[in-house]
Amino acid sequence: MKMAFILFDQMTTLDFIGFYDAVTRLKFLGLGKDVNWDLCATTAQITDELGVSMNIQHIRPDLSAYDLVFIPGGRGTRTLRFNEEFVSWIRTARDVPYKVSVCTGALLLGAAGFLEGKRATTNPPAYELLEPYCKEVVKARIVRDGNLITGGGVATSIDLGLYVLELLTDADTVREIQVSMDYPYYRTGQLDADYLV
Repeated sequence: MKMAFILFDQMTTLDFIGFYDAVTRLKFLGLGKDVNWDLCATTAQITDELGVSMNIQHIRPDLSAYDLVFIPGGRGTRTLRFNEEFVSWIRTARDVPYKVSVCTGALLLGAAGFLEGKRATTNPPAYELLEPYCKEVVKARIVRDGNLITGGGVATSIDLGLYVLELLTDADTVREIQVSMDYPYYRTGQLDADYLV
């Protein structure tokens, strides 16, 4: 499993870190083989909406080489969705098996055309911004439509990471990771639901 984490200026770091912490534990706890990931952006350094900077080693890689692409949200999504150069780069993920976003990262999936005919969610204050990009905005914490998975607001990123882990592994693995995170709130066994409220 090769994952790309898409980072950008004015992103919300908790959107990224919540998901990242959950899914990368698969490797650190020795629960998954061949699990690796890259932090990807269009520049060598990004600064989140609170002023935290991160150095990036993978500048504008072809996203088709990944098995999963994850996009966080944040203030930066409001303008990036109209940035054709950025959106064209995201479109290179067209054939990636799993496309995942949390919060307003869904706006970037939408701008790339990945939400057409799909149900999706985002942070509740951004429901109206998401409407033009998808078939239906679902007012739920996690929405899965095929291989496209979207999460609600900021703190949903932890639950979303555990949900994706359960999809890729099993409930026992997720429970072990929950213990390592001291995070008892996610409930396993909900993969058959298209969306989680």
